[in-house]
Amino acid sequence: MKSNSVADGILFTDQYQLTMAQLYFRAGIHERPAQFDHFFRSYPDYGKHQAGYCVNAGLGTLIEWMQRARFRDDDLAYLKAQKTRAGQPLFGTDFLDWLKRYGNFDAITLRAIPEGHVVHPLAPLTVVEGPLAIAQLLESALLNQLNFQTLIATKAARIRESSQGRTVLEFGLRRAQDRGANAGTRAALIGGADFSSNVGMSHVLGFPPKGTHAHSMVQAFIAMGGSELDAFRAYAEVYPDDCLLLVDTINTLESGLPNAIKVFEELRRKGHTPIGVRLDSGDLAYLSIQAAKMLDQAGFPNTSIVLSNQLDELVIWQITAQIRDEAPRYGMDPESVIARLVYGVGTNLITSHGHPALDGVYKLVSVEHDGRWVPAIKISETPAKTLNPGNKAVWRLYDHRGLAIADLLCLYEENPRQLEWLTLRHPTDHTKFRSLRSNEISSFEPLLVEVLREGRLVCELPTIEEMRAIRQRDIERLDAGVRRLINPHTYHVSLSQKLWDLKQALIEEARTQHAIH
Repeated sequence: MKSNSVADGILFTDQYQLTMAQLYFRAGIHERPAQFDHFFRSYPDYGKHQAGYCVNAGLGTLIEWMQRARFRDDDLAYLKAQKTRAGQPLFGTDFLDWLKRYGNFDAITLRAIPEGHVVHPLAPLTVVEGPLAIAQLLESALLNQLNFQTLIATKAARIRESSQGRTVLEFGLRRAQDRGANAGTRAALIGGADFSSNVGMSHVLGFPPKGTHAHSMVQAFIAMGGSELDAFRAYAEVYPDDCLLLVDTINTLESGLPNAIKVFEELRRKGHTPIGVRLDSGDLAYLSIQAAKMLDQAGFPNTSIVLSNQLDELVIWQITAQIRDEAPRYGMDPESVIARLVYGVGTNLITSHGHPALDGVYKLVSVEHDGRWVPAIKISETPAKTLNPGNKAVWRLYDHRGLAIADLLCLYEENPRQLEWLTLRHPTDHTKFRSLRSNEISSFEPLLVEVLREGRLVCELPTIEEMRAIRQRDIERLDAGVRRLINPHTYHVSLSQKLWDLKQALIEEARTQHAIH
C-alpha cells in the first residue's frame, strides 16, 4: 500500500476543493481574503429520543492537523499525474508551484467556540478567514474532524446525564469505524466518559485505560478441563488488586456470582480488595439487584457492578427506573444498588447509533472586494438552508436564574450589552420575534474566541479536564426542558435586528438581480 502519510496529510480532502482552488488561481482571486462559517443545521435525532443540545469537540485535533499539513513532493507528484478526460494534465504546473510555496494553513485566522461548550444549530462554531483558495482547501478536513467529534461528545454527554453521575467507560474500539475510534475516544472523554478501554488513545490523552476480561478467558479454562472458578482464581492471582470478574459466561446467579464471591473472599483473606463484577447479558436491572444483594450478604457492600451490552442513554434510564421500582421487593434500597453501578458503553456511543452523522456545513459568508468586506448570501428553497451572511459574533444570553435563554447571532461590530432593548428574530420566520429589555438579562457571554492568527496559535487550548468542566457548567445552565432525553424543548438561536435586516436585503437584491424575465 502507498504511504498513509499522503492520505492523512493535506490531501485529506475532496477533489472538488482542489479543482476550485485551481479555478480561483486561474481567475486571480486565489489570495483574496475570504471568510467561511462552520455550523450545523439540526440536533441529532436518534429515533426514539432526540438531543436538545450538542457539545462542541474536535478543535484541538483539527489545529494539530492544520499545523503539520502542507503540500509535499509526494502530494504534488500525485496531483501532477492526474489527467483530464482528454488526457491533459488536470492541474497546471504553475498552480502546483504555487501550492508547493503557499499550500499550507499558515495564513489562516480562526475563531471558534472552545471545546466542551454546549452549542446549538445555525450558530457558527468555527469562523475561518484567509486566502480564498487556502480557506476553501480546509473545508473537508475541518468538517470531518469537527462534525464527528461533536457528534460523539454529544452522545457521551447524554449518556453521562442519564447515568446521574455514575462512572461511564467508553468500550467502543472494536465497533468503531476504523481509526475513527481514536477521535471517538477523545470526543467521548470530553463529552462525559470517565475512562476508555482504548489503550493508545488513553495514553496520548493522559488517562489510565480501563477494562475487565472476555468470556473467552473462562471458555479457554473450561475447554482445557478446568472450570469458571479456576479461570477467576487465575485472574485474581495475576491481578489481585484490580480484580473485576465477568460473571455471565455460564449462569450469572447460579455460577458466576457465587464463584466470584469465593474468589473475592480468598482475596480478602490475603489482604486485597476486589473491584467488582461485570454483567454483559440478561435483564441487567434485575441482575444488578440480585448481584448487589449477594455481594452485600457476602460482606462486599462497596464492590462495583459494571454493566455492558448495547447500552445507551435510554437503556440506562430504563435500567435505573426498573431498579427503583423492583429493588424494594427484594429488600434492597434502590439507591444503594444504583450507586454502585458503572456503565460500559460501546457500539451505541462510538457510532452515535441512530444518528451517525452531524449535518455540519462550511459556507462562504464574506469576501473582500474593492478594498471592503462584502457579505455573501446563499438562498435555498428550504428556508432553513438560507445562509446567515457576513462577519458575525455569537452571544449567549442568561436570565436572572442563571440559565441560558438564547444564543444571539449579530454582526461582528455589534455589542448587545450596550442596547437598552434587544430584538431577537427567528432566523427564517419573519412573524416570530421577541423584544427584551437589557435588565431582563443577567449576563451576556461572547462565545467565539480567536484561536489562530495567520497560522499562529494565540490562545491556550483547554485540557480534557477543563473541557469537561466547561461542558458540565454549560449543561447545568440549560433549562431542564432542553436537557430532556425525549422530545426536548427548543433552545432559541436568534438573529439581531441588524443581521436580520442585512439578510433580507441581500435576499431581495439577489432575487432582483438574478430574476428570469
